[in-house]
Amino acid sequence: MSDLMPRPPFDPELTPFLAALEARGPFRLTTEMLPRMRGLDTTEEALDERLRSRGFERRSLTVPGHLGDPITLAVVQRIGRSGATTAVYTIHGGGMMFGHHLGNLESYDDWLLNDHDVVLISVDYRLPPEYPDPYPVEDCYAGLVWVAEHADELGIDPDRIVIAGQSAGGGLAAGTALLARDRRGPALFGQILVSPMLDDRDATVSTMQIDGVGVADRQMTRFGWEAYLGHRRAGEDVSISAAPARATDLTGLPRTYLDCGSAEVFRDETVAFASAMWAAGGDAELHVWPGAFHGFTSMVPRAAISRAAIAALADWTRRLLGTPAGEVALPGAS
Repeated sequence: MSDLMPRPPFDPELTPFLAALEARGPFRLTTEMLPRMRGLDTTEEALDERLRSRGFERRSLTVPGHLGDPITLAVVQRIGRSGATTAVYTIHGGGMMFGHHLGNLESYDDWLLNDHDVVLISVDYRLPPEYPDPYPVEDCYAGLVWVAEHADELGIDPDRIVIAGQSAGGGLAAGTALLARDRRGPALFGQILVSPMLDDRDATVSTMQIDGVGVADRQMTRFGWEAYLGHRRAGEDVSISAAPARATDLTGLPRTYLDCGSAEVFRDETVAFASAMWAAGGDAELHVWPGAFHGFTSMVPRAAISRAAIAALADWTRRLLGTPAGEVALPGAS
């Protein structure tokens, strides 16, 4: 347990949130809780109204997923946008077991939608334990292939597709990028991995430090990996697309942004993945935010450390997309 092992302290601005969470009593995720946790915490009509009030529109597309089964893509873009632009293909988080492909769309405002004229595409991959590995990552890959093949229909540049994910979505984004590389699929322009869930083996120092404390601790993430991989978790029969931390060759990956908190369970696997990219000659930018727990930017967005993290991601995105600070990349702009 974490109280037997020293760990980095939490940022003072973040501790009140954790104290309030702890005051609710112990939390242990069970399979019976998953249906409720998979729901959207608002109505689609309310979400669309909020998007329209900010100048964006959403549509849903049904496309072939793994084995040809239908999955849904949500497509968000500026109202009236035209011409070919960058696509950001985003994969939602939720410990591999829950979450919703419409549940995190507004988190892209502060660093992406308000500053760049992109098409945001969110994939509704199928979830374990009902759909274990390889369904989630294969759904994500199938959706990516469909997006690249239908670039004209979507109004995107197929040479400028950025893949992005947070937590489990970050792990699935990394796994999808590895599939794209190994299958000679869509050539990705960039990769954004925010606190990615990469390693099923439960063997890092950070997993042992963040056990019974913080957000998304060791027990929750182990529950997620067991839902995803079943008895294969931590064994020999796990692919690099399912658990990207197992990859020994990280050559051929796109320019990548990674970040995590110093006081979160995924810290060590995130740092190791960045180091492995550098060892392979890759282009990776890594930020480890001192005192931050998992998901801190969305849970305590006004904290100084949260604002710094959002600003760093925004800066990297501007550099990737070639947009000067303070300017919006509108079609035809000089």
